[in-house]
Amino acid sequence: MWGVRERRSAGGLLIATGLLLTGCGGEGVTPLAGVGSTESVKASSSPGSEQPSTTPRTAPSTPPTEPVPPVTPPPKRVPRVVTKNLVVTRAIPFKKKNVKDPELPQGEVVVTTVGVKGTKKLTYAVTYTDGRETRRRLVRQQITVRAVTQVTSIGTLEEESEPAGGCDPNYGGGCVPIASDVDCSSGSGNGPAYVTGPVQVIGSDVYDLDRDNDGLGCEDG
Repeated sequence: MWGVRERRSAGGLLIATGLLLTGCGGEGVTPLAGVGSTESVKASSSPGSEQPSTTPRTAPSTPPTEPVPPVTPPPKRVPRVVTKNLVVTRAIPFKKKNVKDPELPQGEVVVTTVGVKGTKKLTYAVTYTDGRETRRRLVRQQITVRAVTQVTSIGTLEEESEPAGGCDPNYGGGCVPIASDVDCSSGSGNGPAYVTGPVQVIGSDVYDLDRDNDGLGCEDG
């Protein structure tokens, strides 16, 4: 008898508890199945007893990427090339020439023709790239003034000098040197001194220059 009463009391207590929770507005509480459902209550209220969710997880959305426009290289710069004619005037140096002059005393130097510089025009085709000269080519050359050659005359005339011993006073018209013997330069004598005639015998013909005794010696030179 006592066992039956205890079971009834326990079942009534559970029902009363379930009604109380339902009346208090408890949410998420599973109603009791009835008397004797202690195991069901314990199973539903025990921690970790929730069933795994069957809702599929959504992958995080990736924002759409904008297309990258192609990189266009800057246009290649074309250099500015210009060709112009350039005229340049330049001097032409004169030449020099030496000549022998038999009428000038030996060793004397005289400028007989003064040298003069000439001029010429040079025409160039000049190429400029972006304002800077990059090429120069000669296309024309014109002589405007011709140069004059300078001429220098050098004397070659040999002057007869008096012998160191002086002239013999027996002769005139030319210097007959005073020596041990004097012969005419045009003859066959052996000197050692010579004279170029004709010479005049004004005293004694000491060197026998006047062979025909006409008063003149070395008539043939």
